[in-house]
Amino acid sequence: MRGNDSLTVLNDNASSVIEHISYARVGFLGNPSDVYFGRAISFSLGNFYASVRLEPSDDLIIRPHPHHDLVQFQSLDQMVNRLQNEGYYGGVRLLMAICKVFYNYCKSKNIDLNDGNFTLSYDTNIPRQTGLSGSSAIVCAALNCLLDFYKVRHLIKVEIRPNLILDAEKELGIVAGLQDRVAQVYGGLVYMDFSKEYMDDLGHGMYTPMDISLLPPLHLIYAENPSDSGKVHSTVRKRWLDGDEFIISSMREVANIALKGRAAILEKDYTRLAELMNSNFDLRRQMFGDDALGSMNIEMVKVARSVGAASKFTGSGGALIAFCPDGPSQVKLLEDACQKAGIVVQPAVVVPSFLNDVDSQTLSS
Repeated sequence: MRGNDSLTVLNDNASSVIEHISYARVGFLGNPSDVYFGRAISFSLGNFYASVRLEPSDDLIIRPHPHHDLVQFQSLDQMVNRLQNEGYYGGVRLLMAICKVFYNYCKSKNIDLNDGNFTLSYDTNIPRQTGLSGSSAIVCAALNCLLDFYKVRHLIKVEIRPNLILDAEKELGIVAGLQDRVAQVYGGLVYMDFSKEYMDDLGHGMYTPMDISLLPPLHLIYAENPSDSGKVHSTVRKRWLDGDEFIISSMREVANIALKGRAAILEKDYTRLAELMNSNFDLRRQMFGDDALGSMNIEMVKVARSVGAASKFTGSGGALIAFCPDGPSQVKLLEDACQKAGIVVQPAVVVPSFLNDVDSQTLSS
């Protein structure tokens, strides 16, 4: 982890180079109800991060990453394997999309942007296909660079920034909700309420930072080479829109898990917290079905539960957040079980909120 301060400014011949980092995130409780007017609790995960660097330049340049934006291959077989494992696109499209969304937003709000061009580049160590929100981390870090380059951070409220990040991803056809982007903008541990009243009246949810010291020790579990990560799309969204009572009531129950989880965290009722984590996964499985979840993801949950650990997805699949309520001896059992199953387990590092003073003032205004 690179520390709590997400900003680095390097002076080079009177020109300022701006670098921001944005951490991976864990959807702790309540997901995926955030896209169904629900509630969620998420936190920034210090184990992995993306960084974006902005350097003033004569022309506006979006610099490809030497690995993630690779377009040269040793063979057709290598290219196909890469596309199957990592998809078609790297981060260049993400940087271009947030530049467009940022520009259009400022223009619509009559926010003047000073003249000057820049070069944007990025790096990331967030594993792909693990549900740790790697794409939005790149976009979030880039947005922070733009806010500082144009000196408009105080003019764009903190609550609005997750919307801009999501809008940039929507430009590229990425289907997601606000939860991930809120966690990455705010940092730390955040309780979120996305009720329809808030979303209709404000255009965003109500976001309440929480003290990370209230969390018990948690562990991250993921597969280094995900194969069957499940189907990205399912019928749940359509069924919800069509008024399917089972989906509607189940999603409401998932949202209530976040509400109950907030109380459990504040009271340090970790037995209750473990129960809620397991219930969150079980409800998701009932709604989406095993085909959508993927055999690999289900197997990881089984491995964690085989030693009595509570576990659930960090996002849509690919990684789990686990909790061992019985302490160090149970953690050792979890580590042994994961090693035997060939999956990675490591302590989850929760990053404190890194909203600076200007952000805090913007939040309260």
